[in-house]
Amino acid sequence: MNIVTRETATALWHEVVHEAEASCRIMLREEIESYLVFLLMRYIDRPDVIRQIVALDFLQGVESTRKMREMVLRDVGDRCLLFAGLFPALAETRLVRLSYFVRIGQASYFRISRKSNDLYDHLSHQFVSLMDVLQSIRRYTRENPDLLPLEAYELWQETGSERAHTLLNQYTRHSK
Repeated sequence: MNIVTRETATALWHEVVHEAEASCRIMLREEIESYLVFLLMRYIDRPDVIRQIVALDFLQGVESTRKMREMVLRDVGDRCLLFAGLFPALAETRLVRLSYFVRIGQASYFRISRKSNDLYDHLSHQFVSLMDVLQSIRRYTRENPDLLPLEAYELWQETGSERAHTLLNQYTRHSK
């Protein structure tokens, strides 16, 4: 791991995201990478976000007016991405699979996409890759251990996560 030495928060988060991308061999488009950086900056001081129930917010967003729908569903998609990427153990405490957050997050972004190939369409389709990048960031902290073998297997099977597949291969190589 490199020592991060940037002068601004934005530059720091960009460096962290770049390092995580390299770690899982994912190259995000610039607009997606920037969205991820600003998402991290926007939520860094909001620990209350993990107490919210995304399914209820998703339903509220779907039934809202167009302007409110975009705001609510973007927030739901963002929180699901953070849960799946940075706090995967949250799924276990809520008695749901991690893929639950993936599916709701993808659906949230997809519902506010106005056309194919816009930012939200890309976020919806690249959700698992973004989750992999965020999970790669987690491995640098002692408080957030990496996925356990069964978690990696389930995540790979249910979402196609390349990072989970790589972890699973590492676990099986170490157990031989």
